[in-house]
Amino acid sequence: MDAMQKRIVEEMKVQPVIDPKEEIRKSVDFLKSYLKKYPFFKGFVLGLSGGQDSTLTGKLAQIAINEMKEETGNQDYKFIAVRLPYGEQKDADDVELAVQFIQPDKDITVNIKPAVDASEASLAKAGIILSDFAKGNEKARERMKVQYSIAAMENCVVLGTDHSAENVTGFFTKYGDGGSDLVPIFRLNKRQGKMLLKELGCPERLYMKTPTADLEDERPQLSDEAALGVSYNDIDDYLEGKEVSPEAKAKIESWYLKGQHKRHMPITIFDDFWK
Repeated sequence: MDAMQKRIVEEMKVQPVIDPKEEIRKSVDFLKSYLKKYPFFKGFVLGLSGGQDSTLTGKLAQIAINEMKEETGNQDYKFIAVRLPYGEQKDADDVELAVQFIQPDKDITVNIKPAVDASEASLAKAGIILSDFAKGNEKARERMKVQYSIAAMENCVVLGTDHSAENVTGFFTKYGDGGSDLVPIFRLNKRQGKMLLKELGCPERLYMKTPTADLEDERPQLSDEAALGVSYNDIDDYLEGKEVSPEAKAKIESWYLKGQHKRHMPITIFDDFWK
């Protein structure tokens, strides 16, 4: 493992071997400790996509909330799952399956299509024509905006689904799905997330499905791996400190460097952003 890979592995916090039960406990305790430290918050909000990452994060959140209710006797604690389709969601059945698995305290649906289309039209009137890719980011930011609006009215905080295999490639929208309060599955790579879901008894269909952000109208259900040009298997191996092909290594490190700005809070004159 050369210096670059070592630096990235250390930053992404991935361990080459995990105990799924221990990692579940770590995430649940992390979520509970936040609510104990900031008692004016009464729960969590999370958008469910029907994919692996939101299913895992949602299940961990609901476990944490159930334990908080039992330990404190306070039934005000809650986990709110939010379905955020743009019009009709092609894999809506998977979202329903995730909801059935998680059993959230609240299940809300907000169709983001009217808001996104109105924003696109307003920009067009100003002479700004969104590309399909930019519109995809508009969708991601609208989804996060909705979650924060719900959280504000429900005295909750917003959870993110960012894990280390996603973070290392910068495969998230800045101030969209990357703009949450807590990220309880950071430190896990993709295969480790599958391990936790298997341990939790999740339907296999949800964690074995092809990962997709599904943000682009012109390329619906485009897989993450096709968009990135590298497989999650290679990304996971890299993050576990294993040797991967020179091509995969170059691609992963290129995405990591390109995405550095997404991992940084707004920059001030005191930040050494050029390093």
